Amino acid sequence: MSQAVLPAQNTSRPGRPQNELLSATGTTIFTVMSALANQHGAINLGQGFPDYDGPEDVIEAAAAALKDGRNQYPPLTGVPELRSAVAAHNKRFYGIDIDPNAEVVVTSGATEAITACLMAVINPGDEVVLLEPLYDTYVPTVKLLGGIPKLVRLSPPGWDLPRAELAAAFTARTKAILFNTPMNPTGKVFTPDDLAFIAELVQRHDTYAICDEVYEHLTFDGWKHIPLMTLPGMRERCMRIGSAGKTFNLTGWKVGYVTCDRSLQPNVAKAHQNLTFTTAPNLQRGVAVGLLKDDAYFANLSASLQAKRDLLGAGLARLGFGVLESRGSYFITTDIRPLGWMEDDVAFCRVLTEEARVTAIPNTAFYAASGAPAHYVRFAFCKNEALLAEALLRIEAWLQARAGR
Repeated sequence: MSQAVLPAQNTSRPGRPQNELLSATGTTIFTVMSALANQHGAINLGQGFPDYDGPEDVIEAAAAALKDGRNQYPPLTGVPELRSAVAAHNKRFYGIDIDPNAEVVVTSGATEAITACLMAVINPGDEVVLLEPLYDTYVPTVKLLGGIPKLVRLSPPGWDLPRAELAAAFTARTKAILFNTPMNPTGKVFTPDDLAFIAELVQRHDTYAICDEVYEHLTFDGWKHIPLMTLPGMRERCMRIGSAGKTFNLTGWKVGYVTCDRSLQPNVAKAHQNLTFTTAPNLQRGVAVGLLKDDAYFANLSASLQAKRDLLGAGLARLGFGVLESRGSYFITTDIRPLGWMEDDVAFCRVLTEEARVTAIPNTAFYAASGAPAHYVRFAFCKNEALLAEALLRIEAWLQARAGR
């Protein structure tokens, strides 16, 4: 009687290639630099997270909600309290009338919101216009979805919108523009003229706009955030993204929200369904309390951060850095050439962390195309004043030691 011979099992690791884009993508610079900061006991002014907690009433509301027996799956698009608060927030600050039941999607952070909005509108082969320097997830996400990034570069020190280049980037294959205002890492706040120019291109080419507005309440020196969605003809074309992490200094909560027209909301919701499905219900209820806080909270948030920006910016300028204007966000960009530094920004940030024990982020991390300027570094000022002052003292001592070598 013959006996069947089973093929030998292959117990080695699979040899077939994995996803090429992810395999070629390095660990995010924020993780790399934060790990280096921890290794050297450095003050971390690289990654944009505060070293202080959010509002006590928001945290208490989330804590209480954790114990009220509503810990099962919340509605896909978000708990009613938060959707209503997002709609009220849009009306109060920008005059946008929003239906909380048909025009809001709550997401697990703004990065998921960005992905969901891209998924909602682009098909493989569609082009997406992006403005450099940019948040480092934009390009990989567009590519993972089969889209084609079309990069348009803003140049320091003014970060003016290059209108001819932007207009040329829009083609018959353009499906959307994705941009950030106030802008990370530049601190640029897009002007009414900037926004009108973008709106005209979006309408002329019949495209969508994905508006990353997570720093909407963090503007300085009288600059005000204007959502593109408020411009004529743009309500039906815009997906507007907000972040509880940035507005309430609760970056670890990862609660974001998308405001969009009812014609776009179903696809954004379906994308969210296939990414995370939902977001922790108690955190959503805490954020709902936050969005309904009085105007004084939001005004003080901006004023407090402006004071921190001024402290760090003036100190860096005194030490010899070229300090660029920051009109909004958590960040300030500096030119390291006046210090006499001859290597690139990556080497500077590594040495600054190892020797001065202060961490910054090299601005080349925010570029996807070649030829990026390699002499700018970004510092985060969303820290306590005492920590910022200590960072300046450490940098000063380091510079003096280097000068004496």
